[in-house]
Amino acid sequence: MVYIIVTLVIALLLLLLTIMVVLKRVKAHANPVETMIGAVYLLSLLLFVGGLITHGNAYHQPIDPMDDLECYSPFASGYRLTLLWYFVAFHISLILVWINGNHLPPLTLSLALVFLLIGIILNLAILLQVSVHATETLMYYDGGLGKWFFIPAPLFGICIAAYLLYTSVRTDLNASIDRTYNNRLLQMLNRFLASRISNPFWILLLLFPVVFIVTLILRLFGQDTDALVKLFTDTATWRLSQQIHPPILDHHGHYLCTVAASGNPAVVKPLRMGQRSGRLIIVNRQLLIANAFEEMIQDMSPKLHQIIRTNYDKYGYNLSRKINSSTLSNITYVLMKPLEWAFLLCLYLFCLHPEQKINRQYPLHNNI
Repeated sequence: MVYIIVTLVIALLLLLLTIMVVLKRVKAHANPVETMIGAVYLLSLLLFVGGLITHGNAYHQPIDPMDDLECYSPFASGYRLTLLWYFVAFHISLILVWINGNHLPPLTLSLALVFLLIGIILNLAILLQVSVHATETLMYYDGGLGKWFFIPAPLFGICIAAYLLYTSVRTDLNASIDRTYNNRLLQMLNRFLASRISNPFWILLLLFPVVFIVTLILRLFGQDTDALVKLFTDTATWRLSQQIHPPILDHHGHYLCTVAASGNPAVVKPLRMGQRSGRLIIVNRQLLIANAFEEMIQDMSPKLHQIIRTNYDKYGYNLSRKINSSTLSNITYVLMKPLEWAFLLCLYLFCLHPEQKINRQYPLHNNI
C-alpha cells in the first residue's frame, strides 16, 4: 500500500512539473508562482473530469448503489452543450488575458473580460450545486467524497479569473486616466468611462447583450433559453436539484421493477409509486399482475412458491443487471406481455376478486 502511495505521489509531481514546463513555454516571462498555480488548476480540471466519469447518470436513470462508479451527474445531460460552450469561452479568455494582458485588441479584450465574469458567476453556481450531495436515498452508496471531485476546479477558476479581471481593469483604468484626446467629445467620454469602469454595475451591464447573443446561438443547437437554470435543476441528489431519481436497482427485487422504472413511459405505462421492502418503486400494471400471480401461487401452494422464489432470487438479479437501458426495458416489457396475459387469465380463473388482488400489490404506506 505504501509503495502504491509513493508511486502515485511521484507520478503526480512529475505531471505537475511537466505542466509547469509547458506553461513556461507558452508564456516565457511567467513567474514560478503563475506556472505553479496554472499547473495545480489543470490538475484540478482533471479531477473534475474524473468526477464527471463517476457521476455521469441522468436523474431519470436507475442506478446500482453497490457500483462505486455509478452516481447522478450534477449537470443535466440535455444542457451540457451550454456548459461546454461557456467552459471553452471561459478558458480561451483566461489564456488570452493571462498571456497578452491589456495588449489585446479592444473588442477582444472586452469580450474576454466579459466571459471571465460570466465564468466566475457560473463557477459560483457550480460550487453551490456540488456543495451538497444528498445520497441518503441511494441506500448503500456513500457519496460524501463525491463532491470533492468537483470543488477544487471552480474554486481555482474563480480565484484566477477574479485576479486577471481585477489587474486588467485596473491597468486599463490607469491608462484611461492618463490618456488625453484633442477632441473634446472623446475626452469627455474617456473621463466618463474611466470614472465608471471600476464600478461593478457598469461591468455587469455588459453581460446581458453577450449572454443574449450566446443564448440565441445555442437555441440553434436545440438548447432552451433557460438552459443555464435547467443545467442545475434537471438533476437529482445535488443542492439545486429539482428532480427525483427512480428507485435504485434492488438486489433482491423483481426485474420487472427495473422495467417499470427504466422503460419509456409511453411503452411500459407506469401507474403510480409503490413500496417494496421499504423502498419506493415505480409500479405498472404488468408488475402488479405478476406479483398478484406470485401471491396466488403462495396461497395455493407454499412449497411450489418456495421453489419458484428460490430460483428467481438466484437468476433475477443478474437479469435485472442486463436490463440497463430504456430500449432493453421496452423489449422486456413487450416479451413479457404473453406471460402477463397468462397470469391475468389464471387470476380471473382462480381468484374471487382478481382486480382487488392486483390493485393491493405494492401499497404506498405513510402517503409518501
